[in-house]
Amino acid sequence: MKFTVDKHEKYILLKLNESKLNSLITPQLKSELILINTEGQRNIILDLSQVKFADSSGLSSLLVGHRLCKSAEGSFILTGLNDAVSRLITISQLETVLTIVPTAEEGIDVIFMEEIEKELKKKQDSTYIVYLI
Repeated sequence: MKFTVDKHEKYILLKLNESKLNSLITPQLKSELILINTEGQRNIILDLSQVKFADSSGLSSLLVGHRLCKSAEGSFILTGLNDAVSRLITISQLETVLTIVPTAEEGIDVIFMEEIEKELKKKQDSTYIVYLI
């Protein structure tokens, strides 16, 4: 599997440099997603702009990434979807489950906004606990 990883403090940008997301690629993608998650990274942006075709095993790997990030209270964001991949996600009714944005830059913005919201919620929750005491 050909891919690039761009690590940042709050997220990892993983760009898949393959034209197909199928049963030949998905085991390696799942392994990479699990490795990233076990390293403590909870926010992953997966750039699929090079992918022209995906099948059900490809969708399965996307759901693994989503589940890993969600379990870690993070975000899994897909970006750069072409029409065929987008159509497959829609047909599978996963567009309401997966976070999809047009560009990696927009994915970065989503992650930073969600991180700010989490920090504000933590502050609100800790203030509420103080009032209870």
